[in-house]
Amino acid sequence: MLIAWGQGDAEVLDALMARVYKPLRRIAANQLRQERGDHTLQTAALVNEAYLRLVDQKRVDWRDRVHFFAVAARIMRRVLLDHARRQGTAKRGGGCLVLGLDAADVAVAPRTDLLELDRALDALGQAKPDLARLVELRYFGGLTKHELATVLEIAPATVTRRWRLARAWLFRFLQGRAIDVG
Repeated sequence: MLIAWGQGDAEVLDALMARVYKPLRRIAANQLRQERGDHTLQTAALVNEAYLRLVDQKRVDWRDRVHFFAVAARIMRRVLLDHARRQGTAKRGGGCLVLGLDAADVAVAPRTDLLELDRALDALGQAKPDLARLVELRYFGGLTKHELATVLEIAPATVTRRWRLARAWLFRFLQGRAIDVG
């Protein structure tokens, strides 16, 4: 279905979205669960906005299901960032979304603001794009170690090592300290 849609078959889009709606809701709920309790964006709204942006993707050569969900996770990240920026303009600090990088085995700043995390990911992307992509796919996309290994075409042990390095880099960056990622 992804390939047919990518090749311009608009009729397959409804059937495709019916199949991916529940997994997209799971990703969205996972992302929203990490935010503050009084957050105004609901799961359905996040999924719907991501859906609208996904439909606008015209130049994506869909490789497989995991690739689709990786793109969806990236789009959801952008939706959350846009929402945080809009909320932040209402009043100083009003849009701060507090998130934790708690899905692995290395100590990281327990909670951080989504906009700060985005700034840190952008900086990591400048230094090591592969590490930034891994963080985005795991943190925002909820991909498992084995799914990451498949998408990134690396061994699961390499995923674990890179995840530790990326977390350490982000932790130090968010504390205002530089780190060499070699």
